Amino acid sequence: MPSYKQLTAQLEKLHKEVAAAREKEIEQTIAEIKEKIAEYDITPEELGFSSRPAAGARKKPLPARYMNPKTGETWSGRGRAPGWLAGVKNRDRFLIKE
Repeated sequence: MPSYKQLTAQLEKLHKEVAAAREKEIEQTIAEIKEKIAEYDITPEELGFSSRPAAGARKKPLPARYMNPKTGETWSGRGRAPGWLAGVKNRDRFLIKE
């Protein structure tokens, strides 16, 4: 029966072989995919990559729902209420009429 050291050495060798085989297969697979994309002129949209927002893309701001009649400051109704609206129980008088 092999010793613990021998088994761990074998395991380490197998891990290295697995990693090398994986790298080789990944390279081959990527090459095959690139060939098919070029052969069929496939676009990223057809592969479903356009549905995700771009990295760093920001959402457009929400429209204002409340306005301070004295200063013209506005608030969308999301997040922390601004100082001029904090503590007001009935916010209806500050609603922007559309």
